[in-house]
Formats: sequence, structure tokens, C-alpha cells
Amino acid sequence: MTRRVSMSAGLRPPDDGDGQSPNRRTRQSLFSASNPRRCERARACAEKRTRRTESVFLCEGVKMIPVNEFRNITSEQNPQFRVLKPWWDVLSEYLGIAMLMIGVFGCTLQLTQDKISCLPNRFMDLSGGDRDCSHLRQDGENESLWEFAITKHLSPSVVEVFGRKNGLDIHQYEFVNHFCYEQAVHWYGKYFPYLVVIHSMIFMVASSFWFKFPGTSSKIELFVIILGKCFDSPWTTRAISEVYEERREERMVIWRKNTMNKSTAERDDDAASPILSSIKSGSDQKSAEPQTAASLLDKKEGEQAKALFEKVKKFRTHVEEADLLYFMYVLQTALKVFKFALITVYSIVLVPNIQIVVMCSVPPDLTGFAAFCCNYNKAHLFSKLAYCYICFVGAYGALCIYSLYWLFHRPLKEYSFEAVRLETGISDIPDVKNDFAFLLHLSDQYDALYSKRFAVFLSEVSEGRLRQLNLNHEWTSDKLRARLARNAAERTELHLFMLPGLPDTVFEISEVESLKLEMISNVTIPGTVTQLTDLQELALIHSPAKLQLAALNHLRESLKVLRLAFESPDQVPLWMYTLQSLEELHLSGSLSGELSLDTLRELKNLRVLTLRGKLTKIPPAVVDVSGRLLRLCVHNEGTRLQVFSSLKKLVNLAVLELTGCGLERIPSAVFSLSHLQELDLRENRLTTVEEILSLQHCRRLTALKLWHNDISYIPEHIGKLRALETLDVSWNKIRRLPPRLCYCTKLRHLDLSHNQLTSLPSEIGILQCLQFLSLAYNSLESLPDELFSCKRLKVLALGNNSVSTLSPRVGNLAQLVRLELKGNRLESLPAEIADCLFLKLAALIVEDSLMDLLPPDVKDRMKHR
Repeated sequence: MTRRVSMSAGLRPPDDGDGQSPNRRTRQSLFSASNPRRCERARACAEKRTRRTESVFLCEGVKMIPVNEFRNITSEQNPQFRVLKPWWDVLSEYLGIAMLMIGVFGCTLQLTQDKISCLPNRFMDLSGGDRDCSHLRQDGENESLWEFAITKHLSPSVVEVFGRKNGLDIHQYEFVNHFCYEQAVHWYGKYFPYLVVIHSMIFMVASSFWFKFPGTSSKIELFVIILGKCFDSPWTTRAISEVYEERREERMVIWRKNTMNKSTAERDDDAASPILSSIKSGSDQKSAEPQTAASLLDKKEGEQAKALFEKVKKFRTHVEEADLLYFMYVLQTALKVFKFALITVYSIVLVPNIQIVVMCSVPPDLTGFAAFCCNYNKAHLFSKLAYCYICFVGAYGALCIYSLYWLFHRPLKEYSFEAVRLETGISDIPDVKNDFAFLLHLSDQYDALYSKRFAVFLSEVSEGRLRQLNLNHEWTSDKLRARLARNAAERTELHLFMLPGLPDTVFEISEVESLKLEMISNVTIPGTVTQLTDLQELALIHSPAKLQLAALNHLRESLKVLRLAFESPDQVPLWMYTLQSLEELHLSGSLSGELSLDTLRELKNLRVLTLRGKLTKIPPAVVDVSGRLLRLCVHNEGTRLQVFSSLKKLVNLAVLELTGCGLERIPSAVFSLSHLQELDLRENRLTTVEEILSLQHCRRLTALKLWHNDISYIPEHIGKLRALETLDVSWNKIRRLPPRLCYCTKLRHLDLSHNQLTSLPSEIGILQCLQFLSLAYNSLESLPDELFSCKRLKVLALGNNSVSTLSPRVGNLAQLVRLELKGNRLESLPAEIADCLFLKLAALIVEDSLMDLLPPDVKDRMKHR
């Protein structure tokens, strides 16, 4: 039975079990029949070609780079960067890997399998050209290509088929195969796998380019590190839990109020009280749980969280300045879209050029044939891989287009924490912009929880709570006790200066009587201040403070003295006006123009009010305490005080200090203060005090201080102030002392230092109550003997004058305890100075030369007193 074999240029005949195809056996049989030597040479060439192919396969297999190496080269190596990869970037990365696998698989086929097989084409068209090879695909025409030689063997059913004899050598076939592969096969069919590898590499590089670019990689890496630390920080959990607990307590209070409002007259108090008490106890029990958990945050973790706050601030300042990250991401996405469009267009156009059967023209003088029909072995598989690759590229491009839509459709340069503020209750989280906002938008695509926990480190409230925790670790109660001291009022004072907050351990020191906080920000006095049972004085020097309700109730009943120094009147706390037990209020700050204080009527025990600033009038609110105020001090730093109408209503005022108020005369409103006992007009512009006569209406006036002015003389009618006990006119320009001054017989303290006096009136001896007399820094040349009849003198200051002799009558000053004579023209001291029984040698202020001239017995007596 005859067996027909049909061969096509595009199909390789199957093996028959002996490892050889029928075509190959036919060719071998023809060679063996015609020329045995030629057959052996062909076999040797075939074996040599097989060995060369195997060696090429082995060498190329060794040189090939694994897919994981491609992935490591083209993508980022930091796994933490996943928080900046939205789902479309992740899916695109997997698609890129799949495309790369297609390219690698195609390259492997190119290197390990035969590329093309060619046979001569004997059919010529009428024009002399070669006929194309399409006829090889038709079975009817294939019959004319073969001649059959039947050789009968032992079995008549065995038929051996021989192909057409072309008379070509194996080397000619090899040459034709290589020549036609280079000339006839379309370039896309040959280089398709390499194009796939190159395009896939470009896609992967474009996807991770902003992770490698110097201008963006540092920002991204720093952001990812900070974001991870903020997410894992124990402080984040504590801050959120504390805020949640506060909001839960607020809701509980609101619910409790609503419950009480809904209660009707039918419910008696006995039935309602157990409900309220149970709510309170339950709230206290639950509030203790987060505090216990929060106490687990040790000092080291607190310092780490503090460092995170600083890093977040610096990072925000650095990143919010530009939008480079956003621009680079848009640029690489646009590049991928352009690449997708280019690949899709040219691939769809060129894929049909991958043909299984191709025609090749060869110079006839080499083989004797001008046309060959060639079978491109991998064309069918490459065609299927190309269409599969186009599908992957289409999906990749769709993801890139969606990414562009997301980039331009949403405002990614602004990020609002409004939802986070509502959820966490931290209301001071600021909104961010530019690259900072873009990074947060990307992290939200991974998990919105990252932004929520990161927002804690943007909050000043959270930072303040952390500082408070670190303060408690640093300032222990033992360390604070070591800073206790006695102040001018003989109170046990704790002075804290320039701390980032107020340590809670302060309220563990129950012996504190005066708490002074200077240059401390974010001060909140908690309810634990009730532990300071002896606290009477509070000083807030440029330290704005807030009070909790329990603290306000305690200070309202116990605080006696309040000192406030502030930058602007707006910083005056409202809780100040509710301190019912307050006795002294001292306000200091940038008080310019008219100080608008709220009503002071609640300060029912206020006795002393001090105002330091640059006022033009006394605040009208002072009238609210006119019936109770005993001391008013205005320190105006040289600004002229013009309106004094409020003074007239301070009927019980005993002490008035108007320092640095630019006064040129004594205000007339002062004369109506019938209970005034002390008047201090220091550092003004007084040149004359003629209106001093009107002060006789102030019948209780005992102290008059006119120091640091420009007064040139004292009028005679000063003698009308018979109740005067203290007169200080130092640091003026007085040249003469009026004798009638000595009619103020109750004078005990008289300070005339730093003037221009040249003599003293003899009437000075009338001042028998005088205990302190200072005449230092004048131009006195002599002292009247009547001065030494003031036997109650305890301090006599005569330094820096021109006195040449000291009268022996100085011994009459039996109660003298201090005598200043240094800076005069004395040549000796009288020995009668030893009769001053209370004058010690150390209290005698003279030059060393004069001290040496004293008799030894005098010095011994004065030294051993």
C-alpha cells in the first residue's frame, strides 16, 4: 500500500519513533544511493550543527539574567515604600512582570531553537519572477512536488518515500537559511521578544523613577521613615486614647445634664441620686484605665516621641515649599501613557507581518535556484505572544490613564484633616499642602489609618501633652523641693523659669505658699492644685495659664496674691475676675492707652492693685473696688498719665504710687483722698511743689516721697503737714532747706541725699523724733550743732560732702547705730564718738586713714560692742 507524505514549508514532519523525520530519512536514503561519501559528510555536518546548537544553548543559558534580578534593578528595594503605592501602581507592577516574562520567554526561544528552514521553489510565473509560496498550503498542488520511488522489501506493505532531488549540499541549505532569515523575515518577527523586554524595562523604570531621582528620593525616604515611626510610636496610641476618653467624659456629662433636665417632679431625689452616683463612679473607673495604660510610656519613649515632633516640623517646612514630588509622579505617569499608546499602535500594525511561510530571493549562481520557500518555525507562537502582549499593554495603559485621571481630578496639592479632627477630637491639626499633601493622599490609598496616626504629630495640643509627660519624668518632687526659697513676703516660694510646661509633680509639694511661673508656655493648672493647701500667692510672668474647673474653685477660695505679666491685654485671663478671696492684684505688661478691664466687683476682698504699663488714664474698672481698695500703684514707664477722675472715688485709699507718670504737678484729685497716708510721686517731671499746701486736707498723710524729680526748692508751707513722718526728696536739685520744714515735728525719716544743699537750718534740732537722716551727696561744708540734739537719730548719712570737722557733740547721739562720713574733708574723728553706745566699729563708714587715727581704746570699745 502506497503511503503519501505531504509536506508544507510551514510544518515539520513528525518523527516515526526512531528520532528522525521522514523527510530526513528520505534525504539520507537519496544521499546513500547516489554518493555514500557525500552521505557521511552530511551526517558529520548535522552532528556538528547539533553540538553547536547545544553549546549555544548552554552558553546563553548561563548568561541569561533571572527575572528577579530585573525586578530588583527596575523597582525600589525598600519594602516600606509600599505605603506610597496605590492599588493601580501595584497592579501595574505585576503586569510589568508578566510582560517581562513574555519577553524573556521569547528571547529564550530565539536562542535555543532553529530559526528558519528553506526549500527551493521551482515554479516561475510568466513574467519571469518567482511565484509566491502560497501554493504550498494547498494539498492539490503539493502532489506535483514529489516523486515516489517504491522499493519492495520483505513485506510488500512497506513503502519508502523519497523527496524531490534538488542536488544541494547541506552547507548550501545552511547558507540559504541564514541568508533568508536576515533578508526575508520581517524585522518585527525577529526582534519582537527583545522589544518586549526593552519596553517592560522602561515601564518598570518609569514606575519607580521618582523613588530613585535625587531630588525626590530623599524626601520620600524620610517621609516613609517618619510615617512608620509615627505609626508605631506608643505616644500615638496614648494621645488618641486620651482624646477619646475626654470626649467620652464630655458625652457623659452632656447625657447626665439631659437626664437631669428630663427628670420630672414625680422622681424624688432619693431615686435620682443613686443613678448619678453610679455614673460618676463608672466614669472614674473607666477614666483610670487609660491613665494606667498611659503610664507605661517611659522616659525613653517620651524622648523618642519628642524627637519625632521635631522631625515632623522640619520635614513639613522642607516639603511644603514645592511640588516636585507631584510633578515627577505626573511626569512618569504621562510617560507611561505615551509609551502605551506608541506600543499599541505599532504592535497592532506590525503583528500581521509575523508570517509562517515567507518567500526569499537568493542569487541563482550560489545554488542554482533563484527563489526559496521558507518556514519560520516560531512565527505561530510569536504571533500568539504578541497578541497576548498587546492585551497586557492595554490593561497597563488603562491603569495609567486612570492614574492621570486621579491626579488631575482631585486636589492633591491640598490635604485637609477635617475628618481626622472630627474622629480623634484633636481640633488643632493643621491642613498641609504641596508635596506634603500629595504624600498623604498616596498613603491614604494604602491605608487611611496612617494619616490618622501621623496627624497626632502635627498637633500642638498633642505636643504639649508629650512635653508635660517628659516634664514629669525630668522634674521630680525631690528636685522641685530643692528649689524652694523664701520670698520678700516671707512665703515659701517655688520659682520655675523657662520650662516647656508645668510639671504635675509641682502639686505634690504641699508646703508651697507662693508659686511663681516665669516664661512658661502652655500652662494649664489642673484640679490637683487642691493638694497645695498652703498656696496663697500665684505669679504668672509671661506665662498665660488656663484653669480647670476644680482648680478655679480652689483658687477662688484660697488665693490671696496674684501677679500677672503679659504681652497684650488680651492675655489677661477671664478667671482672674472671679477670685473672691484675692487681696492683691499686680498687672504688668504692654498696657498702652486705656486699659479695658472687665468688672472687678467679684473681687470683694481686693486691697492692693498695681498697674505697670503705658496708660493714659486710670482704668474705670478701678471704681468697682473703690470702697475696698487701700493701695493703688501705677508704674507708667514715663508715659504721661492725663486723666485722674477715677481717683476721687477711691475714698478709702491709703497708699498712692504714681511712678513714671510724666507729672509736672501734683494732681488735684489727690487732695480729695481724705484717708491717704502715703503719696509716692517718684520719677516724674516735678519742678515745683507749690500745691503742697493742699495736701493738708489729707490729714492722715504720713509719708511723702518726691524722689527722682527736678524739684529746685521746697516751699515754706510744707510745715503745714504736721502729721508727716516720712519725707523723701532725694535725687532732686534742692539748694536750700526751708526752716519751716522743721515744724513737721513728727518726722522720723528724712532723705535729702543727692541734692545741692550747702547748709542746714539751725531749726533742724526741733526734729526730736528724727531717726533717719540722709544728707549724702550734697555740698555741705559744716553741720549745725543743733543737729546733734536729735537724740533719737539712729542713721546719719553724711558721705560725699565737703565737711571738714565733726563736732564732739556727736557723742550726744546715744542711739546712733550707723554713721557714714566717707568722702568728706575730715582730718580726724573726735574721741567722743565712742559715747554712741550702739555704734559699732563696722557701722562707722570712713576712710581707713581716719580709722587708724582713732585711739586704740576707742576702737576696742566700739569693736566689742
